Amino acid sequence: MYDHYDGLIFDMDGTLVNSEPAHRQAWKQVLEKHGLTFSFEQMVALNGSPGWKIAEQIVIANHATLDPQQLAAEKEQQLDKFLLVTSTLLPLIEVAKRYHGKLPMAVGTGSSHSMAERLLTHLGVRHLFSVLVAADDVRQHKPDPQTFLECARLMGVEANRCVVFEDADFGVRAAKAAGMDVVDVRHL
Repeated sequence: MYDHYDGLIFDMDGTLVNSEPAHRQAWKQVLEKHGLTFSFEQMVALNGSPGWKIAEQIVIANHATLDPQQLAAEKEQQLDKFLLVTSTLLPLIEVAKRYHGKLPMAVGTGSSHSMAERLLTHLGVRHLFSVLVAADDVRQHKPDPQTFLECARLMGVEANRCVVFEDADFGVRAAKAAGMDVVDVRHL
């Protein structure tokens, strides 16, 4: 089905791994601790963004004086409690298993590199991907194409010969901006 591409790139959260419940629970606890509010819809609109960017929007929306970096760090600490326990693989992992050893594959995620490494290793699928590019590996984040362009570069594949699997608007926009084909997994 994807044989005509030279490289496959997968978003992680919501695409390969059902980690959203853990992320939501971690944000919920941090927001409650600080008396902040941020709707589910507002959170979903930022899917694919690094934690500090989400925290920045939470601070702005609440007219708070908190440091977004500190808020994001608190969320990551909370996430550690839930992520490995509650996250499960999503059906799209079968595509990665099918193409393992046949095409170079990468994960391009808005999560931190250490978190992505731990999660993919815990779920037993890290070995499927030769490349992992996370939020702390790039300067510009989705919807900027840098994450996916770096994946292609590290795989040694031309960007226009890659397909990206994504579940978020920011990621879809980033893939298109990179000149890559994109499969919006929300429509599968």
